[in-house]
Amino acid sequence: MAIEVHDLSKTYFIHRRDPGLRGALKSLFAREHTSIEAVRGISFDIAQGEFVGFIGPNGAGKTTTLKMLAGILYPTAGTARVMGHDPARREHDFLSQISLVMGQKNQLTWELPAMEYFRLVKEMYRIPDDIFRRRLDRMAGPLNVSHLLGIQVRSLSLGERMKCELIAALLHRPKVVFLDEPTIGLDVPSQRAIREFLQEINCAEGTTILLTSHNMADIQKLCDRVIMIHQGVLIADDKVPDLLDSLLPYKWITVKLPAYAGAANIEECKAVLRQFGEVEEMDLGHMRLKLQKSVARDACQAALSLEIVEDLTVEEPGLEEIVEQVWSGQQPSAGVRSAAEAVRGDG
Repeated sequence: MAIEVHDLSKTYFIHRRDPGLRGALKSLFAREHTSIEAVRGISFDIAQGEFVGFIGPNGAGKTTTLKMLAGILYPTAGTARVMGHDPARREHDFLSQISLVMGQKNQLTWELPAMEYFRLVKEMYRIPDDIFRRRLDRMAGPLNVSHLLGIQVRSLSLGERMKCELIAALLHRPKVVFLDEPTIGLDVPSQRAIREFLQEINCAEGTTILLTSHNMADIQKLCDRVIMIHQGVLIADDKVPDLLDSLLPYKWITVKLPAYAGAANIEECKAVLRQFGEVEEMDLGHMRLKLQKSVARDACQAALSLEIVEDLTVEEPGLEEIVEQVWSGQQPSAGVRSAAEAVRGDG
C-alpha cells in the first residue's frame, strides 16, 4: 500500500479570550483553552497508482489529514504510513518520495522566475541535468508555460502560477502526491489543462494521487474512488460509480413540450410521468422527473409515446447531488446517515 491510515485523529487546543480590556487582562492570569477535533479516528488504505478524491465541506478535516500524511502536522492519535514511512519522522527517504501542493499557498519564490525555483528543486533533489531538462520539457509543454519560465512569478496569472506549482512539485518524480484544491479560482481552460496533466502523470508514471477539491468535476473526471469526510469523521469510501449507484439510485428525465402545447397536453404528460416518479420542475413546457433507475426505460417509452413530446433527455445524478444532500443533513442512504448522525451526536 502507498498510504495506510488507521484511527488517525488530530485535536487542536485553542486559546479563548473574551473581548475587550477585561478579557485581555483575564487571559494574562487565567488562560482558557478549548479543544477542536479536526480529524476523528479515520481509517483507509490507498494502493500504489490509485487516484483518489478526498471530499468534504469546509472544516471537515481534509487539509489537516493531508498535512499529517505529508509530515507537516503530528497526529494526536492513530497511525499513518506513506510508502512504508511514518510521516511524522520526516525521514529524508520519505520526503524524497512525496509532494504536497496547496492551491491557496505558494511554494514558488514570488520575486524570482519560475525557472530559478525549478533549478533550486533540481539541486535539492540532485536531479541529473539531462533528466531535469527532459522532465521539465515534458511537463511545461502540455501545460503551455514553456514561454513563461523566465518571467517573475508575481507577474504570472493565477492559472499560470498553479501550473508552475505543479511542475515544481513533480520535478523530482514523487511516488505520492497530495493535492489540496489545485484548480481553485482557475478558469475553465486552465482547469481542463491541469486535469489532463494530472491524468497523464497518474497513468504514465503510476503516481499515487490524493486530491481534495470542492469542484466535483475534478473529482468525477479524475478519480476512480472517493473518500468522504464530514466533521472529522469518514462517512463513505467507495468507487465513484458504486457510490453514485448506492447513494443516488435514481435518474432525471427532462421532457420538453412545444410552445403551442395547451393545458390539456400538459396535464396529460404530467399524468403519464407521475406513474413513474415525482415531477420536480415545470417551466415553459419543460418537465423534470426524478425516478428510480429501474423504471427509467419504461418512463422514456411512455413519454415518447405521447405525440406532443418534442424532446427528452436522461441525466445521471452526479457527485454534486451527494455533496448537497450529505452536507445539508439530508443523507441519501442509511450508511451515510448513521455516520453523520454519529458526528452530530444523534446516535
